[in-house]
Amino acid sequence: MAVATSTTSTRFRRGSHGIARRVRDWTPAIAVAVGFILLWQGAVQLLDIQRFVLPAPFAIGQSFVEYFPEIWAAASYTAYEAVGGLVIGVTAGLLVGLITGRWVGLRESLLPFAIAVNSVPIIAFAPIMNNWFGLANPLSKMMIAALLVFFPVMINTVRGLISVDPSALELMRSTAATDFAVLTKLRIPTALPFIFTSLKIAATLATIGAIVGEYFGAPRASLGQYIVQHAAYFDFERSWAAIILAAAIGISLYVAVLIAERLVMPWHSSVRGVE
Repeated sequence: MAVATSTTSTRFRRGSHGIARRVRDWTPAIAVAVGFILLWQGAVQLLDIQRFVLPAPFAIGQSFVEYFPEIWAAASYTAYEAVGGLVIGVTAGLLVGLITGRWVGLRESLLPFAIAVNSVPIIAFAPIMNNWFGLANPLSKMMIAALLVFFPVMINTVRGLISVDPSALELMRSTAATDFAVLTKLRIPTALPFIFTSLKIAATLATIGAIVGEYFGAPRASLGQYIVQHAAYFDFERSWAAIILAAAIGISLYVAVLIAERLVMPWHSSVRGVE
């Protein structure tokens, strides 16, 4: 009984220390965010900045609360496109990365092409995708987001797969390990940090791709069109409220990737907080 009580007490202390450490880590960020909002509000009032240039954050917050149902509906539509594009782009990027990382000749021929295509501004692809799949079809925005997501994931996957320790690879070869065993037990674990780094980038790129695609044509229920329409009507507070919710979508996807990273590779130093 005494041993069980001691173990429970130790776990409680460890949990308390963990919560305290998280609160301590988040306090500076929260303080900076609150200070930025107060500074923003004060600058708008003291400098008499016009609302079409920069609305006051309190006015944006009031519009956010007042029109939350319609802004939330638009954000839900755009989030569906962003998540769909993220899934398509990540799946394709991982598959092509695995294939490209396997054969040197294919890698040397595809990587320059991938870098060249990735350098093309997404604005150039948005009208094409809308024309291929239809302005009102969410798939057109998903494909724009997937195109943005695909190349970072594919390039980082290839980089991770070929970054294995030569001595570890030689050891596995000396034990007659199959190519599949080398892939699953050495190359993929080595590539996971690279892959999750690309996923963090992809989480925000998917949101950007979906909204940019909506700028060139989408149903009125979408977040991109909501921002454009209310900016055209000089209702800038509602546009900024929608922009904040768009940022929240990207942040939510980023946090989801962080959680997945902790679950998939808890052994890595970046997850354990070890330098």
